[in-house]
Amino acid sequence: MVTIRLARGGSKKRPFYNIVVADSRNRRDGRFIERIGFYNPVATGNAETLRFDQARLNYWQGVGAQLSETVNRIVRGAKPAV
Repeated sequence: MVTIRLARGGSKKRPFYNIVVADSRNRRDGRFIERIGFYNPVATGNAETLRFDQARLNYWQGVGAQLSETVNRIVRGAKPAV
């Protein structure tokens, strides 16, 4: 099954997540099909916290990809201006 989930990056104590489309059998930070955005939970000042391509998200959901629980929560809380 294809899932839309977070892949962790960044350094120790400074997480940075890419929102990726990946086969659910692959590792969390392993191979993915497409990167559709990012989430930075520790953004400060003018730094962006979240950016993703809504059109690509809708496309992947349309062809059967499932959102992970965390990505679903993040996307629901996002403003539609993204």
